[in-house]
Amino acid sequence: MLQNGILNPHILELLARIRHTNTLVIADWAFPYWPEVETVDISLTRGIPTILDVLGLIRPNFTIGKVWQAEEFLSTNPTETLQAFDGAFEGIPEVERLPHLDFKALVPSAIGLIRTGDPTAYGNIIIESV
Repeated sequence: MLQNGILNPHILELLARIRHTNTLVIADWAFPYWPEVETVDISLTRGIPTILDVLGLIRPNFTIGKVWQAEEFLSTNPTETLQAFDGAFEGIPEVERLPHLDFKALVPSAIGLIRTGDPTAYGNIIIESV
């Protein structure tokens, strides 16, 4: 029986299918539904869990080569939120921020999407496996 790290069997199964250069979306509570993308919804309530909670649990077993995020994130969030995300991205070789519509255009090619309860404006991220 698993006792540490990610316990959700659906997330573990999704992560096990990700290979070199595959992407995974970690999204907020309001992110649109994408019928063609497998979605694991772990939203419990507003703010639980957060995108950074999920990212922090994934990172020990997922080598991230790149992160995409909407550039609108920078202009709509307070400094402490920007700093929290920058800290969570530490050690990731490339972080690209692009217009939100361009960000959403990348979603259909993802292996899957994890929906959280995070209310952070434009906090959604796409991570690419090395």
